[in-house]
This record gives sequence, structure tokens and C-alpha cells, in this order.
Amino acid sequence: MNSRRSFNASTYKFIAFSAYFLFVLSMLNAIDISYVKIMSGFKKPLYVTGHVTKPDILYVLEQRGIVWELTYNGKNKNSFLDIRDRVHTPIFPGDERGLLGFAMSPNFNEDNNLYVNYINKDGLTVISRFNNNVEEVLIAFPQPYSNHNGGMLAFGPDGYLYISVGDGGSAGDPDENAQNLDNFFGSILRIDVNTSTGYKIPDSNPFVNINNVKEEIWVYGIRNAWRFSFDKKTGDMYIGDVGQNSWEEINFQSSLSSGGENYGWNHYEGDSLYVDKNRIEDVSMPIYVYPNNANIIKVLLGWKEEDVRGCSVTGGYVYRGNKINSLKGNYLFADYCTGRIWSFKYESNKISSFRELTKSINLEGGDKTVYISSFGEDKDGELYVVDYSGSVYKLISNKK
Repeated sequence: MNSRRSFNASTYKFIAFSAYFLFVLSMLNAIDISYVKIMSGFKKPLYVTGHVTKPDILYVLEQRGIVWELTYNGKNKNSFLDIRDRVHTPIFPGDERGLLGFAMSPNFNEDNNLYVNYINKDGLTVISRFNNNVEEVLIAFPQPYSNHNGGMLAFGPDGYLYISVGDGGSAGDPDENAQNLDNFFGSILRIDVNTSTGYKIPDSNPFVNINNVKEEIWVYGIRNAWRFSFDKKTGDMYIGDVGQNSWEEINFQSSLSSGGENYGWNHYEGDSLYVDKNRIEDVSMPIYVYPNNANIIKVLLGWKEEDVRGCSVTGGYVYRGNKINSLKGNYLFADYCTGRIWSFKYESNKISSFRELTKSINLEGGDKTVYISSFGEDKDGELYVVDYSGSVYKLISNKK
């Protein structure tokens, strides 16, 4: 009898200890994340970024051709750059043209240079430098179709300007652009803009001094890299490449790379062979894929679907801020069509700590789909979310 009582007491103690241990473990693994709305009322915002040195200034890009400057966490809003007179005006739902990318020179306080990527009123992709509202066109070329224009601009840790260019559009890359190095399409370019005029091609670019090749190309085999980013700590590049009909993908390039990676499109979509295509050698496969299973027509009509992942990946950033402990070192990304947000760590060529953050962040209380057109990062590594419907949010810790 005493033995039985002892057994029961030990059992109760073990259960109590286990419950306490699991509670502590759950608290340690809890996602301490929420959001604050910085400002709403924007017209088709596509991007947000911080000032290169001032933590209390943000810039929000609108597709129609305006960049707004926000100060003191959205309390003040002023037009910073207005180029509507030359930018294509989006005219129908899903129109991918307009002002697509914006980057501030790392030396902006000294040189006052801004860089933009836009589709002009004649249907050309234009990469320009602005200084005191004076434009210098650096690169311009016609787009064969209206979609898949890429659009991202970002300075890498090496000080060079990286530019994403889509495959030229239509569907399936009918002109076989992405595997063809004699044009800019389906690639990320890398140029040196630390010049008084024009630009230079870095000697370290992978295709320098090769005949019939665009020497500006850094990587290729990309369908439509809408958003890419560099890890502030490691310099690694993460590329969100929008898929065709089956797979959305995240690609990766180590900071140790000398460039020249082929990410496979249009022979591969995600990590699978594309329709009627043969295998090719030396392809850099994505580190993560998810199914393209949301109905784009329903998305454009605003109808919500259950149990789908999405239909258009929005690449994000590795969180290197100091406010949200549970996100440190995690790469965040989302899907435009469903508003779902995920994160993972990528170390030693492996993904770990994969999590969905949609319900934890709970943008707008989960009452409506947030069409995440972009993430953004400020100088301190804190992250922001852009809703194409008109709002900009900052991710924050929910711990007091």
C-alpha cells in the first residue's frame, strides 16, 4: 500500500514537472511578434525602405510613380520623388507595369543619388539615377509583353547595384529569354554606379569579356524575381522568384559566390521540370518551393480561398533587428495572393525552424486578405510589410 502511494506521488510529480517543462519550452519557442500600422491611404504601394542613415525616415513607393517620405513613424508624409509624367499608369487589375523599384545610394548624404526601376509610357524598362530631381537614364530596353518586369533594385554589401529583370513576359518564356545570355531578360544584373555619369561593369562579373553576352548579368535562369534581398549579417542573397502555374520558389546565393548561377527557368519551375523541357546541367535549385494553387481570378475579385498556399511569392528579408527575439536570423517571405507569411532559418545548406507567422502577426485582425506586395527593411534591420490595398505595417514584439 505504501509502495503504491509512493508510486502515485512520484507519478504526479513527474506529470507536474513535465507540464511545467513543456510550458517553459512553449514560452521559449513562442513567437513574440505583432504589428503596428505605420500609415494607410497609399495608392497601390509596392515597396518600403528606410533612409540609409536616419532611423526615423521611411520611403514608400507607389506604382503610379510617386515615392513618399515618411518621418516619425508615419506622422508626417511628403512627396519625395514624383515621376508620374514618365511612368506607365496601371490601367487594369493585375497590371505589372509602373514604378517598380527604388534604392537610395549608400552614400546618399554625400552624393544625393537615387535609383529607380520603372516601365515608361512607351513600354520600356528604364533604370535611372536621379540627383536633385534631374534624371540620367542608365539602362533602357523594350519589354516584349506587359508582364514579368522584375523591378527590384538593391545595393549589395559590395557596393554594387543589383537589378532584377523578368523573362520578358507572356507565359512560359516563349522567346526562351531566361536561358539566353545575349539579352537582359530573366536575370539579375550587377553594375557599378559609383561614377560621375553612366555606369561601369565590375571586372568581377562572371561574363566579362565573353562575346555575345550581356556582361551586366550576375545570375540568370529567373522567371520574375519580384523581390530579392541581402542578409545584413552574412551578405547572402535570397531571391523570391514568382512561378508559372505550379511552383513558387525561394532561391539562394552565398555571399562567397562569384556569380553566374543558373536558376533553371524555363527548363525548371521550382525543382521540377517545366512542361516539355529537358534536363540541363549545373542548375542551382531553389532552397524552398510551395505549390501555386490559389486561383488568380478569385484573387483579383477579392474572393478568399481556404486551404491554399498562394500564387505569387513575395520575397522578404532575414531579420537582423533587435526588437523581435524569436525572429532573429530567420528569413521572412509571403504570398501576395493569400497574405500568408512564413519564416525559416537557412544554415549549412539546410532549412530549419520553418514556421507560419500569418496568425501570429494577424494583420488587420485576420478579417481580410492583406495583399503583401513587398517587405521592407530599415537601417536597424527592423522589418515592414506593404499591403497593395494601401497600408504599411511595422513588425514589432508583442512583449511589453
